[in-house]
Amino acid sequence: MSSKKEISLEKAAKIVSSFKGKKGVLIQVLQKIQEAYGFVPNKVMEFIANELKIPESVIFGVVTFYAQFRLKPIGENLIRVCHGTACHVGGAPEITAALEDELGIKDGETTEDGLFSLESVACLGCCSLAPVMTINGDAYGKLTPDKVRNIVRNIKEAKQ
Repeated sequence: MSSKKEISLEKAAKIVSSFKGKKGVLIQVLQKIQEAYGFVPNKVMEFIANELKIPESVIFGVVTFYAQFRLKPIGENLIRVCHGTACHVGGAPEITAALEDELGIKDGETTEDGLFSLESVACLGCCSLAPVMTINGDAYGKLTPDKVRNIVRNIKEAKQ
C-alpha cells in the first residue's frame, strides 16, 4: 500500500496492560493486537516484548508460526480462495489466476490502493459450492474465471 501510517502504541498499551501479570497470554495478546490493528506491526511486537519480558524472537516465532496472524495490513476486501481438494479439482488454480490478473497482484499481496488482498487457503468448508471464495466472510460459489472478474469489478464500481 502506498500510504504508510504511523503506528500508535496507545491501543497496544491498553491491551497489554489488561494481561499484565498473567502467565501464558501471548497468543491472546497477539489476537487482541491483530483485532485492533488488522495485523501485528513490528513496532508493537517490540513493545509487547518489553512489556511482557518475552524475547522479541519468541513473539516473532509465534506470529510467523500461526496462520491466523499477519505481519502486513490487509486490504479493505479480503478475498480468500479455497484450494481444498474439491475446489482444486473444480478449478481453484484458474480462479486464483483470474483474480491475480484482474487485481494486478499475486497470492498473498494487497492492491496498491488497499482495496483488495488475495489469499489462498486450504479449506473454507463449502465443498458443495466448489470452487469457492469468500470476500470479507461472504461466500461465492460455483465460480468461473469470468464470474470472479465480474464480482471484483462490481466491488470496484460500487466503491467509486
